[in-house]
Amino acid sequence: MSDWMIELVDITKRYGNIVANDHVTLRIRRGELMTLLGPSGCGKTTALRCITGQNIPDEGRVFIDGKDVTDVPTHRRELGMVFQNFALFPHMTVFENVEFPLMIRRMDKSERAKLVRDALKLVRLEGYEKHYPRQLSGGQQQRVGLARALVYRPKVLLLDEPLSNLDAKLREEMRFEIKDLQQRLGITAVYVTHDQEEALALSDRVAVMNKGCVQQVGTPAEIYDHPATKFVADFIGLSDFIPAKVVAVEPERVVLDVQGERIAAPPSESVSPGLDVLLFIRPNDVRLRAAEGDRQPNEIAGVIAKSTYLGDKFDYRVDVHGVEVRVQTHGAERFDNGQAVYVYLPHERCRIILESLVCPVR
Repeated sequence: MSDWMIELVDITKRYGNIVANDHVTLRIRRGELMTLLGPSGCGKTTALRCITGQNIPDEGRVFIDGKDVTDVPTHRRELGMVFQNFALFPHMTVFENVEFPLMIRRMDKSERAKLVRDALKLVRLEGYEKHYPRQLSGGQQQRVGLARALVYRPKVLLLDEPLSNLDAKLREEMRFEIKDLQQRLGITAVYVTHDQEEALALSDRVAVMNKGCVQQVGTPAEIYDHPATKFVADFIGLSDFIPAKVVAVEPERVVLDVQGERIAAPPSESVSPGLDVLLFIRPNDVRLRAAEGDRQPNEIAGVIAKSTYLGDKFDYRVDVHGVEVRVQTHGAERFDNGQAVYVYLPHERCRIILESLVCPVR
């Protein structure tokens, strides 16, 4: 038995002159929750629809549980689907909504009743069988959608931006409920979202997409701490990109010229002396101190251009020889606009990114 429950192999899907998926290859493990993350129009929903069978790719193949299902219709793929608009029948009760997929499959009435009760228990909606959708909160309606998707025990659960119609607090609550449910069932799940925080909170792995291709696949920590491209670094969290030139490549570090000053970064593949690169670091990893005494290694001189109070932290924009560096510090660390400072870029938190590396995953 293969470790992979879902495989998209070199998938290309076009709509006229628009390439929605550009040679997408993606493998999803059994029991894993994989998130397809990216901005609107990046190709994530197109990829999901190739899994469901709603889209037939122009090139490439789709495999589910080791079987080629590229030309198999949606209703024969054993998939459960949850949508952002809940898609509940308003004239049906909760019980009837959850039962509907079983009726279509012509299951016995007593078996249907047992499966519906089990599904409602899974999503903690026992006692709501006779309620109508209009009598439920948004979170409860989405739980009904989950129960309906799971009632016939599919091999794969697919969720297309299921929380986008909920308010912020409900979204946060439902994230944890979905993850808990997925782990309890051990079901393979594919989750589509443009919300980076949602992806980091839910996922075993994340596939970041842009312009029809997969930019990077990895755990949330790998995606956040070691972005493969500028797009990934910029899309996930706050980022500083500082133009730099490679001065020397040594076994344990790369020496960079940053606005005439030397900065060391960890070793990086595909760099050589003279190459123009971007030095990437998260604003909360940068440190500031008053420009007093000698500068230490990996410190560069700057001036506070702007400061914003955010309660538990300050957000500073520091002018470093004409380049703006964003820094977020603890609320107790305060600097004045116009104050000269030293900007410390911790060696271990620096990353080198090649702007030319646009779509590395094939």
